[in-house]
Amino acid sequence: MSDSVQRLHAAIRRTRGGDPSRSRTAKLFAGGMAKMAKKVAEEAVETGIAALQGQRRETILESADLIYNLVALWAAMGIEPNEIWGELERRERLYGIAEKLPKGRPPARPKREPRPKLAIGSPVG
Repeated sequence: MSDSVQRLHAAIRRTRGGDPSRSRTAKLFAGGMAKMAKKVAEEAVETGIAALQGQRRETILESADLIYNLVALWAAMGIEPNEIWGELERRERLYGIAEKLPKGRPPARPKREPRPKLAIGSPVG
């Protein structure tokens, strides 16, 4: 999938400055960041509603729309897909593949074994 997202990202970057009357991507970019963020939210809601209604095919279609709009938002912000994959890999190392970071807390660091404290003047082993 990451190859598909990479290709989508590259295509969006190529077409974003085109004629908004002929390109959905150019029209999206012409609407600015507020329009782009709104489209991501809209598609996420539509995906969730389709899932709740048990509409498998509609969930697939809405998910594809969500991914398109999310990747467009990344492109507008200068975010490369590899940055997202890197964050997912970091989280996997910390929490496992199926987990997301807890809200409001910095990522946990692996605990270190405490070093034994030696009293001044005590014999060393």
